[in-house]
Amino acid sequence: MELEVFVAKFAAQFELTNVEDISADTDFKELDEWDSLVSLSVIGMVKNEYKVKIAGSDIKNAKTVEDLYNLVKSRM
Repeated sequence: MELEVFVAKFAAQFELTNVEDISADTDFKELDEWDSLVSLSVIGMVKNEYKVKIAGSDIKNAKTVEDLYNLVKSRM
């Protein structure tokens, strides 16, 4: 699993936010579009793409996209 691919898949969960506005060091909770529905989409994407279960608490404890990447990678 590569960080760049994970960031792209994460960014694809947003409808209005430009992909270019999301990078590994993005504090995703600061994005205007971030809400509970996007959070659920991210949880579903991680489960489908990486066969890893993450919970809302995992997302709550993460700050950046790279934090989520590291969490997913550690559970693979």
